[in-house]
Amino acid sequence: MGGWKLEVFRMGMYITFPVAIFYIFNQPKYFEEWVVKTRKELYPHTSDEERKKFRDEINRRRQEQMEQELTKKLSSHLQL
Repeated sequence: MGGWKLEVFRMGMYITFPVAIFYIFNQPKYFEEWVVKTRKELYPHTSDEERKKFRDEINRRRQEQMEQELTKKLSSHLQL
């Protein structure tokens, strides 16, 4: 058969090959462009007015929720 030298070589290949492939193909230059393009598709740039509308809606809903909680607490307190 091959002997211990062949086995050492094979073991070295079994360890080196996956590590080398991982190192080569895990470089940012290979997938950075794809990530940027996908991010722009999924999360398009919104205008300042849209952001302001969104913030106003969130604040309005928070205010409504706080008023409902306050009303609920007051009504439960008055029933006691």
